[in-house]
Amino acid sequence: MSLKKYVAKRDFSKTTEPKSGKSSDRNKLHFVIQKHDASRLHYDFRLEMEGVLKSWAVSKGPSTDPKTKRLAMMVEDHPYDYKDFEGIIPEGEYGGGTVIVWDEGTYEPIEAIKGKKAQEKHLLGQLKDGSLKIRLNGEKLHGEFALVKTHGMGENGWLLIKHKDYYASTKDITKEDKSVLSGKTIEKMEKTSDKVWKEGKEQDLKTEKKSPKQIVTKEIKPVGDDVTIDVKAILKKAPKTAMPKGIKPMLATLVDEPFDDNNWQYEVKWDGYRALASINKGKVDLFSRNNKSFNEKFYPIYDLLLDWKINAVFDGEILVLNSKGVSNFGSLQNWRSEADGELVFYVFDILWYDGKNLMELPLYQRQAILNDVLPTDDDRVRLGKVFKANGVDFFSAAERMGLEGIIAKKTDSIYATDRRSKEWLKIKVHKRQEVVIAGFTKNADTSKSFSSLLLGVYEKGKLKYVGKVGTGFSDKLQKTMMEQFKLIIIDKSPFESMPDVNKPSRFRPNPPNAKATWLKPELVCEVAFAEVTDDGVFRHPSFQGMREDKKAREVVREMEMPTEKIVDNTKEENPHAQAIKAPKSKEPKTLLNPKDETQVRKIKGHELKFTNLSKVYWPEDKVTKREMFNYYYQVAEYILPYLKDRPQSLNRFPGGIHGPSFYQKDVKGKAPDWAETFPYENGEGEKKEYLVGTDEASLLWMASLGCIEMNPWFSRVQSPDNPDYCVIDLDPDKHTFDQVVEAALETKKVLDAINVPSYCKTSGSTGMHIYIPLNAKYSYEQSQMFAKIVVNLVHNQIPEYTSLERMIAARKGKMYLDFLQNRPGATIAGPYSLRPKIGATVSMPLHWDEVKPGLKMKDFNVFNAIDRLKVEGDLFKGVLGKGIDLIKAIDKAKSVFG
Repeated sequence: MSLKKYVAKRDFSKTTEPKSGKSSDRNKLHFVIQKHDASRLHYDFRLEMEGVLKSWAVSKGPSTDPKTKRLAMMVEDHPYDYKDFEGIIPEGEYGGGTVIVWDEGTYEPIEAIKGKKAQEKHLLGQLKDGSLKIRLNGEKLHGEFALVKTHGMGENGWLLIKHKDYYASTKDITKEDKSVLSGKTIEKMEKTSDKVWKEGKEQDLKTEKKSPKQIVTKEIKPVGDDVTIDVKAILKKAPKTAMPKGIKPMLATLVDEPFDDNNWQYEVKWDGYRALASINKGKVDLFSRNNKSFNEKFYPIYDLLLDWKINAVFDGEILVLNSKGVSNFGSLQNWRSEADGELVFYVFDILWYDGKNLMELPLYQRQAILNDVLPTDDDRVRLGKVFKANGVDFFSAAERMGLEGIIAKKTDSIYATDRRSKEWLKIKVHKRQEVVIAGFTKNADTSKSFSSLLLGVYEKGKLKYVGKVGTGFSDKLQKTMMEQFKLIIIDKSPFESMPDVNKPSRFRPNPPNAKATWLKPELVCEVAFAEVTDDGVFRHPSFQGMREDKKAREVVREMEMPTEKIVDNTKEENPHAQAIKAPKSKEPKTLLNPKDETQVRKIKGHELKFTNLSKVYWPEDKVTKREMFNYYYQVAEYILPYLKDRPQSLNRFPGGIHGPSFYQKDVKGKAPDWAETFPYENGEGEKKEYLVGTDEASLLWMASLGCIEMNPWFSRVQSPDNPDYCVIDLDPDKHTFDQVVEAALETKKVLDAINVPSYCKTSGSTGMHIYIPLNAKYSYEQSQMFAKIVVNLVHNQIPEYTSLERMIAARKGKMYLDFLQNRPGATIAGPYSLRPKIGATVSMPLHWDEVKPGLKMKDFNVFNAIDRLKVEGDLFKGVLGKGIDLIKAIDKAKSVFG
């Protein structure tokens, strides 16, 4: 076949990708799967046919679970020699990014056909028919697979499906992330960007080779300086000492805002456990900031360090990363084994090396040594990245990425053990604080182990009450914590003065009468909060996890120091420092300024134009287009998981909530070139191209069309016929919202009785939505059938004011229990979406214990939603988690309800 398309897209003077090649194997057909980190991470699945590699881009990689279908988009043929290509495709070139050979091997038809030519002919016929059935014999993948052309996903849309055979498994095979050629991960390959895999071995891209001296001695430039560092010379002059023991780490001072200064460098503030590692003559100690051993608790890191042939003391942070590369403290706190996630030890400092004390050296010299000597052949230990960047911009990027904050370090700072230095500063994105658990409350009507924890901090040696936290716990975690609490229950309050544990809060104006149980003040946890009230109580705290590495008596209120004061002091020491402070604002950053009527912003590399920004969209609430855009920019990290990869139905209100509106589903020829679209043919033969949610750019482009609300499909483009969740829509007619609440609670009772998890949110209009996770395991028809079973059971409990009638007239004013939303192409306003209603309301996920009489739709609106989210986080994330077993649920319903 012709490689014209392949060649036309590449400039071979800039890329080392192969131009041609042919197989020398006369007996077997070959396949390769390349992991390709380009504009987005994906896997390229390539099959040898007709002397070339037939190729498909598989966005999430292959799955060995027969229930999981992967979308595979067919792309241009590639030359045969491409099967051995690894390395870097330069930025700006077609497919620019990093490539590794994730798997390779031979393949054949499932049918017993002898001879390579006969097999190839048979497979080409299947390819033409749109149903290719093959058996893979790879390093990672084995057994039967099918590539099936699917209608409704465009001309090039296929599905990659694992057949049910001996090799089928629910294990995520993509966790095996190393190349079968070089043994490198994508991340490791990126670090060796001067290499490429060619002719069966790794080769330099450039012809000149580094001398051994250049390889051993790395050169790093300190901030604002042109002097290079000779690591060997630095080590030679460092004083000799025995390995230090019992070290406590240098700590950072909390300041109130980010800043720019060319004498400071910036690092990510990780959300984990601070840890020091001492390695000397084969003996390893991994310990916390308070010298508590981590050897057994975090045994994979300890075991890894045992193999290192090095003598050193390192400072760093142990954490668990999520799929986006962001640390999650809850995952770390609940970590018991590799099944709970992969541990990572980020090393950012070295204190002693091979008999030399390095703590008196300036930071940039220590980091040059660290960069030179730290073994990095295992991804579980990583070198902490240093950013010599604009501090204000770096903080803004950390904010958008959902990181905990940033650390600023003076480039020439020495290492001061067991001291909170003003030469290391921390700036937090969200307010967080360690607190002492001094008791718990339990409401009379709850089935949970406890309702809230009573929190305190030490001030002048006495424990002071700082509030209670009732969110952020799973039932499993509560039970584990209760086992600890039972051992330390006491009769009297440990606080300096008796707290009012039933004081109303903003989101719980009528709290239940809770009974307090007091505990010895020994346990420490961490909470996030919005702000501190005048009486010293945390507003809207949310539990983040236990802190086993902190001592209760050391927990004091952490006060933010003014950045200006500290940085000004450093300027006195160095008159050449140029400190530029960020605007003193505690609100999340906004997208648009408050003045200009037309503004252009670059979002994810795409220019978007925002016009008529003073136009009032919600007249009664005086909310403008500008405020709508700013809201969606701020809420993006929360709403995007429910828009990503989903076709969108655009409900446009160009004149505001009282003006004419219309639905737009087809964006063919109207969406920007960069926008992702989804070709789909409905049951009437009508062909459309829906906009697909991808990132902030697609979200804000929809908003720029006047889409006040966001209406995503229940399913994603990778599995368009399989919804991720089932929805029950409580649609009142003439009923009060208290009756909607009652119907929602009745629905929860039914679902609880059959052991089905459920998540609720306000519709933002008049009703409520209850979601049940399915994880794309079932069809829309099966989802609708299950919803119908549930609403029938609910209706039987409250028939006096609910109805299952689809026709409005037939309902006779009763509340409609809508199960018919569960159908292909149907949409409702997604979580965190604004609604075109008076009050500028938001469709807001709730804790189930918030669903009670007195709840009002207008409690959640454009003015307070972001504040709530900063505290509560995403209460709806379980909707996209593990799906229910529908068969078990139906069987349970039959046994419970008959």
